[in-house]
Amino acid sequence: MRWIPFIAFFLYVYIEISIFIQVAHVLGVLLTLILVIFTSIIGMSLVRNQGFKNLVMMQQKMQAGESPAAEMIKSVSLIISGLLLILPGFFTDFLGLLLLLPPVQKHLTLKLMPHLRFVRTPGGGFTAGNAGGDTFEGEYQRKDQERDRLENKDDR
Repeated sequence: MRWIPFIAFFLYVYIEISIFIQVAHVLGVLLTLILVIFTSIIGMSLVRNQGFKNLVMMQQKMQAGESPAAEMIKSVSLIISGLLLILPGFFTDFLGLLLLLPPVQKHLTLKLMPHLRFVRTPGGGFTAGNAGGDTFEGEYQRKDQERDRLENKDDR
């Protein structure tokens, strides 16, 4: 079970190198390197632009008193997409650009929305939490601190 991350990493590296070799064989090494850098730059600019639009939509929904859950899921999708686009390689660029597509984001939103609950706070914002409101108040006292204080008192 602990070998799974290593196997996944080596499988990822194998896929990236294989695709890179195939593209370099067709286009040439220099053009392939330029293409990898170019796709990363284009992808990051797309993520930045969509991120700003998503942030504005979240603020508008919160001001209107609506839940920004869908926009929050899109934000997570954008973050993952950005991380994939930063990694060099055609496979990760493909996955990152796939996460930028609105149908894919809509599908993720529809799959994840039933698992999220957002509660409106008294300050006017939203927090992710239990919509049932199971909040318990109480007091606590640390026994370790009391014991340490008594032991230090005896040492003097």
